[in-house]
Amino acid sequence: MIQYYIDLGSSTIKVYKDDSTLTLLEEHSIYFKNDFDAEKGISEANMEELLKYFTDLKERYGLMYENTNIYVTGIFRNLVKEKKIEMLKIFNDKLDLHFNIISHGIENYYLSKAMQNDYNGKKVLIINMGGKTTELVTFVGDKVVGTQNLTIGVADLLNEFAKINEPSSGHLVEETERFTEDKLKDLVIDDDYDAAIFTGGEERFELLTGFNLVENTLFDDGIHKYMLSLEDYIKGTEKVFYDMTLEDLYKLMPGNPKWMDGARAGAIIPLVLFKKANVKWIIPSDLNLINGVINDLK
Repeated sequence: MIQYYIDLGSSTIKVYKDDSTLTLLEEHSIYFKNDFDAEKGISEANMEELLKYFTDLKERYGLMYENTNIYVTGIFRNLVKEKKIEMLKIFNDKLDLHFNIISHGIENYYLSKAMQNDYNGKKVLIINMGGKTTELVTFVGDKVVGTQNLTIGVADLLNEFAKINEPSSGHLVEETERFTEDKLKDLVIDDDYDAAIFTGGEERFELLTGFNLVENTLFDDGIHKYMLSLEDYIKGTEKVFYDMTLEDLYKLMPGNPKWMDGARAGAIIPLVLFKKANVKWIIPSDLNLINGVINDLK
């Protein structure tokens, strides 16, 4: 039986099919942070859109309880226990699907599984950023030697910088950096990393927007073909902030243009982390926790 895997985060839903090869079928963005309340839950409008989207998914792909695996992360962890139970009941009763909220620790575990590899003896920082949280995993060679969970994500910058998504950003890269640096001032992180891998659709994004990617010569895993220097990452970020309009970004992703609303803000938290970790090379990656789920099943 074909299995379907769904990554439901704070702002984006990614739908995968696994029939011996994992394939991203589609994605859809809903800003669950808007009017979110831990005791009241997501907004009525967002709930309506969420249920409609899943109803359409069931019809499109034949989703059933026994062939569909949903992994819920991000802002949904903040719901009080009663609201979590209510969401589970709604999905059971209305959709016959299981609303499976996973802990930060389990998300880290799956991220580690997704990125498990022999990194040619290198010390590598894995950065997995969502709407409200960011996960860090450290590999030395093929061993996980540390994990950290950060309660900061793209939504924090979007909330703070109201003009970041004007046609050309109304905020400077440097000012968003200073805000993020302050948020992460208590973060203790090593400063001797050989490289960082930025996950969750970053390779696709950097290819679409024309970052200066070169061949990955640090390691060869058959997946991560590209890398770029910290200097070129900064130049690419400045291009997205100042030289490309939001409409330009939307056109690059016609299937889910709203994903690009987080493009500018989403570049900043990794940038601050790259600098803190003294990273010289950055490897963009499209892997995420669903890849880890599949690897864990092998």
